[in-house]
Amino acid sequence: MEFPYTEAMTVRSLERAFELLEHLTDAGGELALSELTEKAGLPMPTVYRLMQTMVARGYVRQEPSRRYSLGPRLIRLGEGASRLLGSWARPALADLVDRLGETANMALLEGDEVVYVAQVPSRHSMRMFTEVGRRVLPHCTGVGKALLAQLPEEDVRALLARTGMPARTPRTFTDPDALMAELAVVRERGYALDDEEQELGVRCVAVPLSGVHALAAFSVSGPSGRMTPETVEAVVPVMRGAADGFTTGLAGS
Repeated sequence: MEFPYTEAMTVRSLERAFELLEHLTDAGGELALSELTEKAGLPMPTVYRLMQTMVARGYVRQEPSRRYSLGPRLIRLGEGASRLLGSWARPALADLVDRLGETANMALLEGDEVVYVAQVPSRHSMRMFTEVGRRVLPHCTGVGKALLAQLPEEDVRALLARTGMPARTPRTFTDPDALMAELAVVRERGYALDDEEQELGVRCVAVPLSGVHALAAFSVSGPSGRMTPETVEAVVPVMRGAADGFTTGLAGS
């Protein structure tokens, strides 16, 4: 039996707890009680009770500095959500493979790394293959650049300072300023390109996914001989349509 949703049916304390978790996430994972109180616009005793409840359940940690950080129990929830999101994306990825003939992936930004959560391989004997669950640094992949382009510049620079920018090929971006200029281009044109930056002989196109409540992107990759610049121009509109259809379907589900 389904019940019609009404505003009166929401539990306000749960809403506030989720909002506090989102504030922690938006701040990079750690805030002081006073900062949470200011961001939430709630009385400090209310915020304190909610945070201590989540500490007791493992969803929040209280550091020796007394600051609050995201707790380890959220990892299990996040992994489960990532698996579900990947399974929901498979029909859209399969349609991309049918239409474009190349391997299609979905990836998320988790911490400082890109994690692949779904893939449908090409039917070509020579094809690209990335294991679901594989983690890579974002600066040298098309899907990584599509994810980074959704972040403020200061967050990207902080991430790069933590991870470094190791060269995977002679074409890999290894200078933060050069990558920032590339991300500006990605935002303007709406897609990212890995032009043999992760692996020589492989070209990848990626488009961001909006409205997923996570930093996510679709990518299509194949040998450079098939993924020519002309092919890329034809691939991008198809990928944008698939991304829009997937996010619209999520919003309506």
